[in-house]
Amino acid sequence: MNRNAKLILEMAVLCAGVGFVVSAGRAQSNAGAHAAAGTRAGQAGDKKAEEQFKNIQVLKGISADQLIPTMQFITASLGVECEFCHVQGAFDKDEKKPKQTARKMMEMMFAINADNFDRDRKVTCYSCHRGSTVPDGMPPVMSEEPKQAMGEPKKPEEPKQNAGPTAEQLLDKYVQAAGGAAAIEKITSRVMKGTIDFGGMSMPIDIYAKDPEKRISFTHTPGGDSVTAFNGHEGWLGMPGGGPIREMRGNDLDGAAIDADLHLAAHLKQMFSQTEVRETAKIGDRNAYLVVGERTGKPPVELYFDPQTGLLLRLVRYGETALGRLPTQIDYADYRDTDGVTIPYRWTLARPSGRFTIQVSEVQQNVPVDDGKFVKPTPPEAPKGPGK
Repeated sequence: MNRNAKLILEMAVLCAGVGFVVSAGRAQSNAGAHAAAGTRAGQAGDKKAEEQFKNIQVLKGISADQLIPTMQFITASLGVECEFCHVQGAFDKDEKKPKQTARKMMEMMFAINADNFDRDRKVTCYSCHRGSTVPDGMPPVMSEEPKQAMGEPKKPEEPKQNAGPTAEQLLDKYVQAAGGAAAIEKITSRVMKGTIDFGGMSMPIDIYAKDPEKRISFTHTPGGDSVTAFNGHEGWLGMPGGGPIREMRGNDLDGAAIDADLHLAAHLKQMFSQTEVRETAKIGDRNAYLVVGERTGKPPVELYFDPQTGLLLRLVRYGETALGRLPTQIDYADYRDTDGVTIPYRWTLARPSGRFTIQVSEVQQNVPVDDGKFVKPTPPEAPKGPGK
């Protein structure tokens, strides 16, 4: 696979928000994670990893849909790809020593968390590795003079107290900044055209969204269209050049549902069981309020709001794995007033595996969008052999 083909494949994976790990010559499918999108995730997670994959040792008992995201957590934590531990084309084999070491490390990590943190995932691969295959066991030398005054004792870290607006006030301000609840709810469809920039490449993209919670994008690559779709209960990824689709599972469905909600600003309150303003954070050159929304049975969502405009600057959502949470960060910019609502014309999605930016050039709203666009393709029938 040449560099362009590899970049196209990786870009399609990122667009879907799917936890595949991609490298030259191969793409791992069956991505997903632990329980998500409410009942939309279905019972796909009922199948255990050892029932779907060969030679599962330490991770027995986790959902089959959670295995690949768990592997991605390891690759992101150590800065490696699948072949560091696995034999290409024979992932069940145990020939490579790093695979055997990884099993021991996971057992050690589980024991530490069980003995010290009530099995909460406080210690993970990333706690020590920080993007390196070998953790650094020595503290670094001081790179510059300490900034505190001579003789001044270092004060213990204290939680920042929020003296500003409440979470409810910030969510309400966002609704008003986006045009108001009435104007937001009037939007029934949105068609966007623009470009997607990834790995030094720029390609055209068309996005169709329709209420309730339907969204499909077509990235026009040199090898054909890359398709990312969600129809309210199913999500899938179609690769350039055709071939079988790859279905979204678990947390990927959860993220797709959030992305597909045309009325998200007005729906945030009902999405959360509890909200809290944690602190202020720097987003670019702006200080933003951080609101953390807790969700029943799902990872929290972090929302960063511009204190002046009230608009959403950043959304961070998490995917569950057996080892820890994988973040997906979306930064919103270039807000414009369009048909009475204020929407971002540019957003950047970043994950441990990469990032891309979509810049919208044209938007049409409340235009007809055929429901047929959101029908999942039927898998082709397997060829029948002689005498069957």
